[in-house]
Amino acid sequence: MASLFLMGARNLYHNVHPNAISTAKSTNKLLAGISKVFSRAISTLRELIMGLIGTIRRYLDGKLKSGRPKEDGDDFGIAFEAYDLDFIGLRTLQVATDFFSPSNKLGHGGFGPVYKGVMPSGQEIAVKKLSSYSTQGVREFTNEVKLLSEIRHMNLVTLLGCCVEGPGKMLVYEYMPNKSLDCFLFEKSSTLDWTTRFRIATGVARGLLYLHEEAPMRILHGDISASNILLDAKLSPKISDFGLAWLFPEDETLVNASTISGTLGYMAPEYAMHGHLSVKTDVFSYGILLLEITSGRSIHGYSHGPESLDDADLLDSAWKLYEAGKTLELVDPSLGNYYNADEARMCIQIGLLCCQQADADRPDMNSIHLMLSSDSLTLPAPGQPAALYSIDGENYSQNSISVTSINEGR
Repeated sequence: MASLFLMGARNLYHNVHPNAISTAKSTNKLLAGISKVFSRAISTLRELIMGLIGTIRRYLDGKLKSGRPKEDGDDFGIAFEAYDLDFIGLRTLQVATDFFSPSNKLGHGGFGPVYKGVMPSGQEIAVKKLSSYSTQGVREFTNEVKLLSEIRHMNLVTLLGCCVEGPGKMLVYEYMPNKSLDCFLFEKSSTLDWTTRFRIATGVARGLLYLHEEAPMRILHGDISASNILLDAKLSPKISDFGLAWLFPEDETLVNASTISGTLGYMAPEYAMHGHLSVKTDVFSYGILLLEITSGRSIHGYSHGPESLDDADLLDSAWKLYEAGKTLELVDPSLGNYYNADEARMCIQIGLLCCQQADADRPDMNSIHLMLSSDSLTLPAPGQPAALYSIDGENYSQNSISVTSINEGR
């Protein structure tokens, strides 16, 4: 029986046509080829889909972290990702300032209005909102982002972040509850004791020393004034408003500005008349500030003092009293006798040294800081201060200098 089965199987095999066997083999090869192509196509499609998902995920993560679309801010010419800076969403700042309520407005400058706000964490902030029509503001915005994102010091205001979402460009700072130094020096409702004044003077000197000699880049502030010195809750000074600041390469000590920008009365004569900028420009401004702190009088004539003193220029008054040996008569009368006479006399003399006509005769900030910190240094005698500017043989007072095209040519 088994043999009959084997014989039948053998006969069946021999009766299959050879072409059928060949066709079957070809079909198998074709199916195998199609399977390989299909598998490769599926694999490639899977890789493309995964790559696309990854790209979308990275984009969304970046957008959520930054609070802004990547393309925003291109009109400022800033690669924002290169700076150590937090980006805060527009909605967050709207809520923090109660949609920029007039009741939260702190002031207004060339940049635009400034508002107080409270973040969800409870942190108080000051928000500088760029005016849409302000060319100066665009330049100041760029300047402050580039500089304040790179530098940190206890006597410089802290930039917490910025917003470039939508049409509103904003800078976000730590909030200074005591506003600016001029509010205390020149408003009769406020006063500062001598210890606080001297601490503010040395703090500003430390901040300028950092900018000129210790920061990663050498920086000229360009607009030191009482209104640009902010005071925190402990009345510690913070230099603010870096919109007019300049960067100095290590091998350069002088820059020629094509136009003049700054606060009248604080500008050094070589800058106001010829556009020559150096660190000694800041030194001159600091000298004026030091005289204001000591006297309680503004370079523009506002003061606590008797009206008879308001008629004379502050710098001219300081020089005449120094020459007459009556330096302490410049001290703010609201202090009475409650001040350190040696420190007050030193501040006035340093102020005059800083305001000498020739910039080469003025001390640098390192020397000024040493003078303020030492009880044993003998100060040099100051020369004639730059009370008047001379143009083509004619004399012009400081306050007659016109300011054009703020921050132009930077």
